[in-house]
Amino acid sequence: MQSSQALTLPSGPLKISAQTFPRDPALIHFSLVIPTYNERHNIAKLVQQLTALLDQTTIYYELIVMDDNSPDRTWEVAESLMSNYPSLQVVRRQTEKGLSTAVIRGWQIARGDVLGVIDGDLQHPPEVLLQLLAAIEQGADLAVASRHVAGGGVSEWSLLRRFLSRGAQVLGLLILPNVVGRVSDPMSGYFLVRRDAIAERVLNPLGYKILLEVLGRGNIQAVAEVGYVFQERQQGASKVTWRQYVDYLLHLGRLRSRGRISQFRQKYQLPLQRLIRFGLVGFSGVFIDMGMLYLLSDPSTLAWGLTRSKIIASEIAIINNFLWNDRWTFGDISSQQKGWRKRLKRLLKFNLICLAGLLLNVLLLNLLFNWLGVNRYLANLIAIAIVTLWNFWLNLKLSWRVTDAQEP
Repeated sequence: MQSSQALTLPSGPLKISAQTFPRDPALIHFSLVIPTYNERHNIAKLVQQLTALLDQTTIYYELIVMDDNSPDRTWEVAESLMSNYPSLQVVRRQTEKGLSTAVIRGWQIARGDVLGVIDGDLQHPPEVLLQLLAAIEQGADLAVASRHVAGGGVSEWSLLRRFLSRGAQVLGLLILPNVVGRVSDPMSGYFLVRRDAIAERVLNPLGYKILLEVLGRGNIQAVAEVGYVFQERQQGASKVTWRQYVDYLLHLGRLRSRGRISQFRQKYQLPLQRLIRFGLVGFSGVFIDMGMLYLLSDPSTLAWGLTRSKIIASEIAIINNFLWNDRWTFGDISSQQKGWRKRLKRLLKFNLICLAGLLLNVLLLNLLFNWLGVNRYLANLIAIAIVTLWNFWLNLKLSWRVTDAQEP
């Protein structure tokens, strides 16, 4: 069953109304949002498959394509389909970006009592949708398509991607067990939820994983899961990057803090994403340092003196960290400070700050262990954490001066 109505793009807080007014809820029961970006080669096939499935039911439904002004003009292709698919509505967003906000904006203009989301790249099999709807009709507040229950899986993922996906889930269980632990696949982007379970709650998503926001802030009682096999993309390019994993961790922290992290960041103007990147780069430097120290000083290799080997190993690690920070952590700033002279200047400052940080580390370690009686390993961990903040803040202000380029 189908119905059509013009949609306007909402603004303001990301809050979904409990009322479908001025729309008649008797007409539309189910609203499915399809967030898109550069999916012109997939959108027609997806709309055709979804319509064929839902037309077999007696459910009044609508499909809402939320396109983030795709350079490949996905929105234009989707609009061309509207005359053949009365249930289809298309919104072209030009002032906002991001999958999570696209989904919520779509839900804000939706007419259904049941709200859903499916990717626009055909990696989520449409046929699973009927099983998700059945779970909602049987009383679930939330029905999630999962790769980690019976009937679920991934088609051709690399070992690295499988490891990262599972690792992210384990971290989520450690940081936010009461939220992440409620479903087997907390990173799923394919699910349905009852409107009244998330209505009138201000949502604050980060990155792609909107399911975390629904679980963390919604009034979700009964949860159902349906297995599905995540398909490989046939057309277009994958949008999975390291940024999504970083955003996932930040989102977990935001939900865990219940707003305290945002308040802290606003008060002290702490660029948290840069800090996490800086810490990850520093972690990589530990392995460089240890590997070079072994290569230079071990009796089975070059067997150089320990002091000389340590100095060289540390300097190589520092250069590694500088190059990654210059390109990744502070890349937007360094791109506006071009030239080898400026880069060399940044490297020298970075070296001096790291040397000062090393001295501070030794002092803190001795203070905590020898004076305050803290366990040596705990003392070392505390010292490392403090020095990481020290190095980050000084490098932010001196090596990569934020006054030279606008902060993102």
